[in-house]
Amino acid sequence: MPAAVPRATTEERGAGEGTPLVGTARSPGLSAPAGASLLELDQVSKRFGRVVVADQLCLSVAETELLGVVGPNGAGKTSLFSIISGDLAPDGGRVVFDGQVVNRLDPSARCRMGIGRTYQVPRPFEKMTVFENVLLAAQAGAGLRSRAANEHTYEVLGRTGLAGDANRPAGQLGLLSRKRLELARALATKPRLLLLDEVAAGLTDPEVAELIAIVREARAGGGSDKTMAVVWVEHVVRALVETAERLVCLDGGAIIADGKPAEVLSDPTVKQVYLGTEEELSGE
Repeated sequence: MPAAVPRATTEERGAGEGTPLVGTARSPGLSAPAGASLLELDQVSKRFGRVVVADQLCLSVAETELLGVVGPNGAGKTSLFSIISGDLAPDGGRVVFDGQVVNRLDPSARCRMGIGRTYQVPRPFEKMTVFENVLLAAQAGAGLRSRAANEHTYEVLGRTGLAGDANRPAGQLGLLSRKRLELARALATKPRLLLLDEVAAGLTDPEVAELIAIVREARAGGGSDKTMAVVWVEHVVRALVETAERLVCLDGGAIIADGKPAEVLSDPTVKQVYLGTEEELSGE
């Protein structure tokens, strides 16, 4: 399993009482976006003491949709990703991926099913080369071997602008290249659903533009048709305004707005909880 998706303990993976574990989903009754639904969260709840990070959360993501997620610090955005990827177990509710309830599947199993994830702070194997980092993800996440694994690794390095750094130790990379490598490792697992956690944070405007271009190309798999769904949590709202087809705003573990990016960012409640001016939220 790639380092980008660490294993959870048995206790962390346990589902709440009465929660279906693994199997075929049956009529979750969620309002799905246009197109077939790839991911569904059905009444998902999670709390740490008095802190609620998911409050009976219902969310559907279509097969090739790019969904942006915004919200104030502590809104539950990273916890949402951890619940989807298997790093964190919900107290109740169901996580459904491609029609299967995956509550009891660990992160490595979910990765092999097609859920790829990046982290806010890149976690490469610093003494290994860039190529070796991505190759490991291709082998453990996508199940590729020998020539197929090598070819896929070179392809991903090319798509993420890292081909020139292939033989460089990952620990020597600067911030932008580390972000690229984090994305490359996730893409190497051949995800059907890619979870991007603040990959634009800390980058300059030109670097954000480069990252947006990489994400767009990655969605298309080098062609013209979208080949995977993306859920992108980001404080650099410009990145979402330019890429997302739909935007949700989280607060207190609940969705308070859901719709087109312009509609969500102009919502008075979103402006209030997100603590930004209209100009800041619109990315201007």
